[in-house]
Amino acid sequence: MQHAIKRWMYEGGRPNRLAAFLNGIWGWVGSLGLGGSRVNTLQVRGRRTGRLTSIPVVIADYEGERYVVAMLGEGANWVANVRAAGGQAALRHGNRETVHLEEVDAGARAPILRRYLEVAPGARAHIPVDQRAPLAEFEQIASQYPVFHVRVDR
Repeated sequence: MQHAIKRWMYEGGRPNRLAAFLNGIWGWVGSLGLGGSRVNTLQVRGRRTGRLTSIPVVIADYEGERYVVAMLGEGANWVANVRAAGGQAALRHGNRETVHLEEVDAGARAPILRRYLEVAPGARAHIPVDQRAPLAEFEQIASQYPVFHVRVDR
């Protein structure tokens, strides 16, 4: 039931009113540095409007690096914005950190996706693999879920 509700909230790859409201709250929580160290607010320029858009994200750590995963897959609006912005974005968790998001090749995504599901329980309804599944199952879906390596701009 819980998975069906979460999928309904993002039907068509976009948040409905309830999801948008909750995203706004989580974005605010993340930008203030509350809600745990993994909850951040991703800020990126809109590809059509040029306005700064914000979305709550969970940061996955893997082999000492940080990653942002599109739990809604290729259709996520923020993914298109990040690509259009050439990866230029910012993360807010108390302080604002200017970052460059580099898209990870689909062949390297599987272990990061598994780690993401370990640390982002809210994403489990959107990614059709159990977080304890063998890596081979993640490899089968990896091309459908963009993953971005977080690099700090210096």
